[in-house]
Amino acid sequence: MNQIRYRIQHDTHYRYEAPVSLSQQLLHLLPRDCAWQRCLSRQLAILPQPTQRQDAWDAFGNPLTRLSFERPHDELYVGTELEVEVDSRAGLRLADSPPWEEVRDGLRYPAARVSLDVHHFRFESPAVPLDGIFARFAEDCFPPGRPLLLGCRALMEKIHREFRFDATATQVATPLREVLEHRHGVCQDFAHLMLACLRALGLVARYVSGYLLTRPPPGKPRLIGADASHAWISVHCPLQGWVDFDPTNDVLPDLEHITLAWGRDFTDVSPLRGVILGGGHHDPLVEVTVTPL
Repeated sequence: MNQIRYRIQHDTHYRYEAPVSLSQQLLHLLPRDCAWQRCLSRQLAILPQPTQRQDAWDAFGNPLTRLSFERPHDELYVGTELEVEVDSRAGLRLADSPPWEEVRDGLRYPAARVSLDVHHFRFESPAVPLDGIFARFAEDCFPPGRPLLLGCRALMEKIHREFRFDATATQVATPLREVLEHRHGVCQDFAHLMLACLRALGLVARYVSGYLLTRPPPGKPRLIGADASHAWISVHCPLQGWVDFDPTNDVLPDLEHITLAWGRDFTDVSPLRGVILGGGHHDPLVEVTVTPL
């Protein structure tokens, strides 16, 4: 079995225009263990020291950290240093999956043949609306009788082919219908779009956040802090279980994708979000470095 071990450094630094008197923060920065992945070490650095810290798991089984700051502060630093081991996924024949209509019909009540946990990822979520416009976009990828996973690959390829990556085109709150209309965005947008298409067809799919090993141009060194968080999706198939697809890069995630957390969409697994009292204008400085060992 092929295997890669990574060291990941993820630093987030807020400098506030005015002091923050109270702050509550929610972190999804510690990776979950999966059948193909193990977190060997994890360190979380926080400045200033929080008044309270609680480590737990969220509703989807992801590690979760809650922080409370009850003293005035004018900056916040949160940094993680991780060592993660990733295995190559077992060989998968997409054509061996059942017809997509059979999977869809098996999810309908009262004949649903999957656990209730799977149904979390079938319905509309805060960032992924259910709308016939998304089903129409995907319908040519799912002709009658096509195996589910072949249809998903065709949809992944279509998004990659027809959409342009543009880091300045969208924001976190950009509506998904606007992404579909203008045909550009970032990995979060493309993952949300693929989720919307699959759910509109009556299928089950979840959002996956994590990291991607990026490669520098030939002859150039790796730049510290130049990597970024990444997002892709995972589709549930009755025979093969959860199968990942990355529409941004048109690949099936394997050794170069490190899983952090999964949920219904980005709002469930945002790396760091919170509520503050005070602060004025502020933008985070985020630096990520993914290093294969």
